[in-house]
This record gives sequence, C-alpha cells and structure tokens, in this order.
Amino acid sequence: MKRLILPLVAAAVLWFLMFNPWIAMPLDFWAMMTISGGILLTMALLIDARWIADIEVSWKGLFTGIALALVLWGIFWVGDKVASWMFPFARPQVDTIYGMKESQSEWVIGALLLFIIGPAEEIFWRGFVQRSISKRWTANIGFVVTLLVYGLVHLWKFNFMLIMAALVCGFVWGVAYRLWPKQLFALIVSHAVWDTLVFVVWPI
Repeated sequence: MKRLILPLVAAAVLWFLMFNPWIAMPLDFWAMMTISGGILLTMALLIDARWIADIEVSWKGLFTGIALALVLWGIFWVGDKVASWMFPFARPQVDTIYGMKESQSEWVIGALLLFIIGPAEEIFWRGFVQRSISKRWTANIGFVVTLLVYGLVHLWKFNFMLIMAALVCGFVWGVAYRLWPKQLFALIVSHAVWDTLVFVVWPI
C-alpha cells in the first residue's frame, strides 16, 4: 500500500494545481493536463508495471471501448437534461467546464485527449490504482476506493457538475474493470474516445 501513497498524493497535488481558482499557473490547462497525465503514467510504469499484462489489444476491445464511450455520452446527454431541469446552477457550471477550451485549439485539445490524456488517466486510475488496491485487499474495495479518490481529486474546481461527472465516469469504468480486469485496453479506448466526444466532437 505504501507504493500507492506517493502517486495518489501526486495526483491530488496536480489536480489542485490544474483546477484551483487561487493560483495562476504559467501553462494553460491543457498543457498542465498533458504534463500531469505523463507524470502519473510514468509513476505507474516505475512503481508497478504489471498492469501492462491487462492490455490485450484487439479489434473486439477497440469496438467495445468505442461502444462504451457512446453509451456513456448518451448517459451524460440525458443527465444534462435532467440536471438542468432540477438544478438552476447545473447548466452554468457545465458551461464553466467547457470554458476551459478557450485557451487552446479544439484540434489540439482533441489530439491530446485522444492520444495522451485519456489513455494516461485510464491506465493510472484503473490499471494502476484500482488494480493495486484490488490485489492488496478485494476487487470491491479496489473499486470503491478508486472511485472515491477519483471523484475527490476533482473537488478543487468547486464545481458540483464536474465532480458528479467524474463520479459517473469513474463508476462506469470502475465497474467495467471490476468485472473484466483483462479488458483494460477497451477502457483506455473508451476513456480516450469519450473525452474527445464530449469536449470536441459532440459537446453536450
């Protein structure tokens, strides 16, 4: 468990630097997100790279990941309508999240999400964190702890909709990894494609 403490502290600090409203960072959000993903991926490689064995590249995994991303997009589309009806603050908070795109070209954002940020996040949170906790205790504990931490690191934006989005995504990908730990490749594809869809291709 000790080997998880430093990576999780690093994730909390990096997400704080990216999302907090008090510190003006010299780099834009997308540069910081890319660097953060690279740091966490490197830590996952250096500390325990056994998750690589769970990445079984296949056409089935590719299509499964794309399908899961589309289903998740649909869940968010419905969720956005329901939340906007229930909470007056919901749509303005969602617009604030999309406002983060203003600092960079959508082509650049899409490429970073698809090829670096999405894959790095999924490898770190499911492949490294959830896998490690599940091996140390149980698969259910691994799922619950990873979900809670994944949601909490987004707290620094003080945006209820962002936290809920992280929890929904973390729940879906976490359950999928809990049930099919050898399908990490499909989850990497799903995370990368969903990020690109929701931020660039079909914003909600």
